[in-house]
Amino acid sequence: MLWVGTSWKMNGTLASARDYAEKLVGADASQWSGVQPFIIPPATALSEVRRVLGEDSGILLGAQNAHWEDSGAWTGELSVPQVADAGAELVEVGHSERRQYFGDTDEVVNRKVRSIVAHGLRPVLCVGEPGEVFEEGRTVEFITGQADSALEGVDPSGVVLAYEPIWAIGEHGREPRRDDLVRAFDALHDRYADHVTAVIYGGSVNRGNASGLLEIPGVEGLFVGRAAWSAEGYLEILAIAGEWVRRH
Repeated sequence: MLWVGTSWKMNGTLASARDYAEKLVGADASQWSGVQPFIIPPATALSEVRRVLGEDSGILLGAQNAHWEDSGAWTGELSVPQVADAGAELVEVGHSERRQYFGDTDEVVNRKVRSIVAHGLRPVLCVGEPGEVFEEGRTVEFITGQADSALEGVDPSGVVLAYEPIWAIGEHGREPRRDDLVRAFDALHDRYADHVTAVIYGGSVNRGNASGLLEIPGVEGLFVGRAAWSAEGYLEILAIAGEWVRRH
């Protein structure tokens, strides 16, 4: 089973989220047979997207963040029980933007993962190295250190592990070459594949490179950014993944 998902980051309104979800529900799901889709909208849209998706769409819904405490004086935060109550089944955690701009240390990421797992939700755990670490050839040490720390004391069987090199993500990210990713996925697959749900790739994924990325040994799915911020773009990549499954 391939896992193919997208996080919308801080984009969209209730109306656009509703329209996106309606287009997914109205599409022919046979195009992505063998693929587990998931979408991660802003928290403001969770309950509305849950309503539109219903219970039988097969599309999993995720939250972009959650606090490790269940409740309390944490102004502006949302707890895992709260995002679950709004309909989330997954929670994205460890993204480089959270680490860089909001102080999510390895310890904080581990606390969040523990809470997500304890409440029966599935973490989408992001790991990734900055450009200078990549250039120095320290990628494997860096990303396995992040993952090991995040998974400490946790049953990892429900975790989707997403490798997102910082130098490849975002508007100014560099599209990676196959050779850039092979060593990282060799290491991630050898270390985690028998323990987590899936090891997937995110970073400058688009319709032109999606099939080629899936050919890299150890890649078990894709985490798509701006190429999937429209329903049409996401559906196209889901169809590409579905075709890849049929060919293999």
